[in-house]
Amino acid sequence: MEFMRRKMKTIVFLNALVTVIWCASPRCNPEDEFLGRFCKEPEPEKPKCVDIMMNYCDDMSYTHTMFPNILGHRTREEAELGPEYLLLSVVHNLLNGECTPDIRMLGCSVLVPRCEKEKVLKPCRSTCEAVRRSCRHAFEGIEMAWPYFLDCDRFFVSDQEGCYDPLEGLRVTQEEDQASIDNTPEEPHTVIQFSYQSNTQMNSILKKTAEQCPEIATTYSIGRSVEGKDLLVIEFSNNPGVHELLEPEMKYIGNMHGNEVLGRQLLIYLTQYLCSEYLLGNQRIQSLINTTRIHILPSMNPDGYELAAAEVQGTNDPENEEAQNYYSWTLGRGNAQNIDLNRNFPDLTAVAYGRRRHRHFRNDHIPIPDAYWFDKVAPETYAVMKWIRSIPFVLSANFHGGELVVSYPYDLSKHPLEEKMFSPTPDEQVFKQIARTYADAHATMSGNNSERCGSFGSIGQDGIINGAKWYSFAGGMQDFNYLHTNCLEVTVELGCDKFPAEEELYTGWQDNKEALLTFMESVHRGIKGIVKDADGNGIKGARISVRGIRHDITTAENGDYWRMLTAGIHILTASAPGYTRAMKKIHLPARMQKAGRVDFVLQKAVVEPNIEEDYNIPSMGTYERFDPYNQFERYSIREQNQNREERQEKPWWWSYFSRAHGSAPTWLLRID
Repeated sequence: MEFMRRKMKTIVFLNALVTVIWCASPRCNPEDEFLGRFCKEPEPEKPKCVDIMMNYCDDMSYTHTMFPNILGHRTREEAELGPEYLLLSVVHNLLNGECTPDIRMLGCSVLVPRCEKEKVLKPCRSTCEAVRRSCRHAFEGIEMAWPYFLDCDRFFVSDQEGCYDPLEGLRVTQEEDQASIDNTPEEPHTVIQFSYQSNTQMNSILKKTAEQCPEIATTYSIGRSVEGKDLLVIEFSNNPGVHELLEPEMKYIGNMHGNEVLGRQLLIYLTQYLCSEYLLGNQRIQSLINTTRIHILPSMNPDGYELAAAEVQGTNDPENEEAQNYYSWTLGRGNAQNIDLNRNFPDLTAVAYGRRRHRHFRNDHIPIPDAYWFDKVAPETYAVMKWIRSIPFVLSANFHGGELVVSYPYDLSKHPLEEKMFSPTPDEQVFKQIARTYADAHATMSGNNSERCGSFGSIGQDGIINGAKWYSFAGGMQDFNYLHTNCLEVTVELGCDKFPAEEELYTGWQDNKEALLTFMESVHRGIKGIVKDADGNGIKGARISVRGIRHDITTAENGDYWRMLTAGIHILTASAPGYTRAMKKIHLPARMQKAGRVDFVLQKAVVEPNIEEDYNIPSMGTYERFDPYNQFERYSIREQNQNREERQEKPWWWSYFSRAHGSAPTWLLRID
């Protein structure tokens, strides 16, 4: 009986199920229309405007959206689980607050587009393009590609197509906040963020600065480091990218030793300051940029900096200050090949000492000995040497850390057994004037009570010192500048702490800002002019000699020259192969702020047989010989290729996104 009851219940259930199926609308099959059967497809439910219920998009200027959205997400849940929404949820922290909420709200306009009258409205392309221009550098700073869903051409439309501004609500909020602030007018001023940056962030800042001031700034690369990082220079001029007749050129170089970082930071801040103050109408900055071509290389050793920064962060233990000091003095000093770049230049000082008694020898524009190329030349050194040779620099400073002083050439002692011996150049008085320009304008460097670090013994009380008298070494960059080119370079030691704490960066900027500006302005001291032939054509490579200073400078491409000199009476001589000499006597007043103009006209003449002795060093070849055996290219290309193969690492943020989703969002990775 129990079995029969169960069987009857099953039959009743099946009958009910058949009834339901029979009563349901018949499904349409492909053959139904051919056989004449009647069927009706159920109409799909039309998308409707729904409330925005996504936490990171709840502050949009509208309240309704629609799914599927512009990216094809069919539901809110699907959109929330996507990598696009994940990026919007963390973009504020990724970019250190920069460009937010702009980026987040722009992304929300694609994920939860505006819905009105059951219709999706697309955001305006003009808004997207404006945000991309101002924020692209922030993504480059963390080595992240511009998000694909913020492609202004794919997902945004023009004003003519009926779009809306997704940042409308943000602008209203900003206007309300501004209205609530006291309306007392403030003087416009430059805003600088005093923090450390990665190499990518530094390059992004330089490029963004050039974009903000395209009329006066441009960036260019002089080469790459061992690990392939750009050695990026930013240039300021009223005609960037062009050498203008009689406009002097100067350069700043920072971070030659990777663990000496304050100079790097100061130069980054300086670029932002020059651009901003020029736009704000600062007459001093405008005058400086309009009359000077300024080149700034914040980091000559980006590989070393990366190592030093990682070690300092790893030893950030307030209870272990001794370890921190040790690391900041050692790790990252050299490049990725562990080469000290300030010992890697050709030792032309030893050549000058060895030839100083030669009758016709002059210690300027000394050729690079061929033997130099058979030692290991760092790619950073090679790049800077080519850079120095390609531009007629007049003045330069390179920035270091570990002391508080300005040192000037020579760095190599004139006696091989004396490591602390005063070893002046023929331009000793000029170099002292240049060094004092920076030291005296610095907040504390030249004061009698200035703190000295004591790392290499006594350095005097006026903030400047002859390099070899301080401590002697060969292969330095400032000696190379002086003996191989027209450029006069000094080394600025910025303080005892090579890698100061971030909270000390503002003080470092305030201490050095005036010195940085005054030093650049000092390039206009001395004399300048043009050496021409009788037809008025500039003579390239003509020599300008000063009686009593056995160091000549040469004219640039169009015959123009600059010669830094101290005040007083000087006798000048201009000469060139194939021309007669011309001589002039000049007087430079002590308070003269601009370079005096001294032009020369040379007449054609027959070249005397022995005249070339003045221009070449016997057995050393000519100045034009640079890497004659292609030694550098042979080993550097091979080593850089090896380094690139070893260096296939993903950015630091990659693991977070790749772990969060089954398929890794490779669209976040930049393709260089």
